[in-house]
Formats: sequence, C-alpha cells, structure tokens
Amino acid sequence: QLQNKILILTACAVGIGGTFQYGYNISIINAPTSYIQRFMNETWLERTGAPLGSDVILLLWSFTVSAYPLGGLTGAIAAGPMAIMLGRKTSLLLNNVFVIIAAVLSGFSRMAKSFEMIILSRFFTGLNAGISMNIQPMYLAESAPKKLRGAVALTSASFTALGLLLGQVVGLRELLGAENSWPLLLASNAVPALIQLMALPWFPESPRYLLIDRGDKESCISALQKLRGHCDLSAELEEMLAEQAATDGQRAKKPWELFQDRAVRWQLLSIVVLSSAMQLCGNDSMYFYAAYVFQEAGIPQEKIPYVVIGTGSCELITSVTCNIIIDYAGRRPLLLGGYSSMAGWAIVFMVALSQQARISWMPYLSMVCIFAYILSFGIGPAGVTGVLPTEVFDQMSRPAAYMICGSLLWFNLFLVGTAFPFIVKTLAHFCYVPFFLVCICTALYVGFFLPETKGKSFLEISEEFKKRNFKSHAHAFPYKGPEEIKSTVL
Repeated sequence: QLQNKILILTACAVGIGGTFQYGYNISIINAPTSYIQRFMNETWLERTGAPLGSDVILLLWSFTVSAYPLGGLTGAIAAGPMAIMLGRKTSLLLNNVFVIIAAVLSGFSRMAKSFEMIILSRFFTGLNAGISMNIQPMYLAESAPKKLRGAVALTSASFTALGLLLGQVVGLRELLGAENSWPLLLASNAVPALIQLMALPWFPESPRYLLIDRGDKESCISALQKLRGHCDLSAELEEMLAEQAATDGQRAKKPWELFQDRAVRWQLLSIVVLSSAMQLCGNDSMYFYAAYVFQEAGIPQEKIPYVVIGTGSCELITSVTCNIIIDYAGRRPLLLGGYSSMAGWAIVFMVALSQQARISWMPYLSMVCIFAYILSFGIGPAGVTGVLPTEVFDQMSRPAAYMICGSLLWFNLFLVGTAFPFIVKTLAHFCYVPFFLVCICTALYVGFFLPETKGKSFLEISEEFKKRNFKSHAHAFPYKGPEEIKSTVL
C-alpha cells in the first residue's frame, strides 16, 4: 500500500507540470480566439493608422497556432539529450522555466501592446510540452515495478485528458474566457508549473537512469527504497543489473543510429507506425466538428461550450479506465480494439454527416459518433502509444526513440492542422476517409506484427524482438506473418 501511495504521488507530481500542460495549452487557446484576433487588429491600427485585412489577421492567427507544434517539435528533439545529460527528474524541473517565460509573455502582451509576445509565448508552451511528453512516460515507466509499469506510465495520457478538460472549463466565459481576462487565461499555465517545482524535488530520480546511465548503484538502491518502501528489492535490482551488464560499454544512441541498427528494426517500425497514427487517426479533428454538429442538433449557441466539455470528460474517463485495465488486458487488445472501433465509427460518422440535412435525427447520431470516436481513442491509442517506446527499447536507445516519437507526433499534429481544412473542402462529408484508412492500417499492423509486452521485463521484451529482427530473410515475407505471430505467442 505504501508502494502504491508513493507511486501515485510521484505520478501526480510529474503529471501536473508535464503532459497536463500539453492538454491544457491546446485547450485554453480556443476560447479567446476572436478576442486575440481583435487585439491584433487594434494593435496594428494603433501602430500604423491602418487596419489589418481579414486575410492578414488569419495569417497572423495561423502563425500563433503553428508556433505551438513548432515549439513542440523543438522540445521533442531537445528532450533526448536533456534526459541523458541532466537526468529525467532534473529535465522535468528545468522544463518549467519555459512555461513560466511563456506565461510572463502572454500575461503582459496586452499591456505591452504586442501580439508578437503571444506568438512567442505559444512557442515556449510548445517547447515545454514537447520535452515533458517525451521525458514523463520515460521517467514513470523506469520508476515503476514491472507489474504496474503500464498503469503508472499511462497516467501521462490521463493528465493530458485532465489538462484538456480543465482548459475547457477555465476557458468558459464565467471564469477566464471573457474578453477582458484572456491574458490571465493564457498566463494561467504558470500555476501547474509552480506546483511541480514545489512537489517534484521531494521524489527520487529514475532508479534505472542512476544505475545504468550513471553507474551509481548506491543512489539507485536509495531511490528504489524511497519508491518501494521496505519491501524486498533483490529481484528488481538483479533485473536492473542484468540490463546494465547487457548494455555495458555502450553509449546512449543517437536517433539516426537507430535507423541504421538492424537490432531495433521492428521496434523502430512499431513506434513510427503508432506515433504517426496517434495524430493521423483524426481524433483531434473531431473537436473541429463538435460545435457544428451540436449546433445542428439544436443545442443553443451559448450552451455549446458546456456540451463540448462533455467531449473532454469522455477522453478523461476513458484514459483513467485504460489506466486501470492496461496491466490486466494488455497493450495489443487495447490498441487493436481502439483503432478498429474508430474505423467503424468513422464510417457511421461520414454517413450521418451526408444525411444530416435530409433526416431530422441524423445530427443526434453524429453527436453519438463524436463521443464514441473520442472514447475509442481514449481507451487504447491515447495512452498505450506513449508507454511502448519505454518497453520495447533498452536504456541506451530509449531517449533517441522518444525523440523520434515526439518529432513524428508534433510534425503530424502540424500536418493535420494545416491539411484538415483543405480535406474538408475537397471531400466534404467524406473527409474522414483518410482517417478511416489510417485506423484500419494501424489495426492490421498491431494485429499481425506487434507482440504483447504486458508483465514482461525489459530484457524479455528485447529478446522477443531480437528473434524477429534476426530471422532469416526466408521467414520475413508477409505470407509468413501469421506463423511468426503464432510463434511469439507460444
């Protein structure tokens, strides 16, 4: 019980200033959109005496929105070297500096009459999110015991969903969503950062990092004792020492070295497929359609923000549910079920959108599709994807693997955000066809090629992938795939 209590507190201390910020900062920018655009126009008018055209305002707003994933991509690339040189815990603490800088910039932007400060602040919030989304699951999975590794690492997804939901709540007009309080809304992300700066120093560094990267056995044992209490540590320490021996004499790998290393070929392919699918599956685009569908269903305009909070609640509920069941159900069933269900609901959603003008009850079916799609995403892909790089890569490859994952995630977030309006314009009601294909292809990949990692040590997982990576070419053709999967299950 003491062990579980300490792990929960560790996850909370890490999550509140970590992936919580990613969800929160995506969410809070939606409420003040029109106010910030008006502020841009008024500022320019005051500076030059001429108002901005609507297309220029839209361009400036696109720069503001794009600065977030650009910062995230920069953070994802910086996270690997930071995790290796500074350690997991120190990197997370230092990461709060970026979000505090962002809060100061956005908080004083109206006073300084500078919309450029808002754009810069969004870059720094993205930088913070990019670093935390890579290092947080790494730190938690390395600190958790084998039987709870999935559940503890998955709290990253729960804190993302909590951030999204709280961002929607705080952005309501009655709280900080009014026109006169938008600088305070954008600066409110400093609060979680300050909470983490006060809480996280009380918890230890990752034991695996201390032993395998630093070679400091005494600090590793001390960290384990803080995390586990007074239970027997011999088996866990023996496993870590075996992993240390397996990586003895190696240095931390660079991302490009993973692409050249045949020993991690299947691991790399798996995380590339799953990290790309996280953003290309269309879950974030559901939020784009939410307000329109709710309006068509007859919900009054002023009530729509409250209904949209329901979508954030869905993602939070499913993330917590997934957190509870992941170490019982396993990773593969949650991923396979999530993507298969999303593919099914994508078809229903497209049919409902195409018939919305003709059949009176279709908007209600569209509403059901939005909630079901978000629930399907939350129950598997949202959380499991972040856990896998820690489980399928060894200590020397893990930071580089997270750099690749994070870079793909942020690049694809930018790609979908840029391309989706054009997809809607081109395909109209059938705009979810590309997302449907991504879900189907990802489900097939998981079903045929991804082994289960539940309840296995890092070395056992490495051995399982080693058998795949060094199979003869004669057994590597697609027609042998099902036989290969059967052999790994047996």
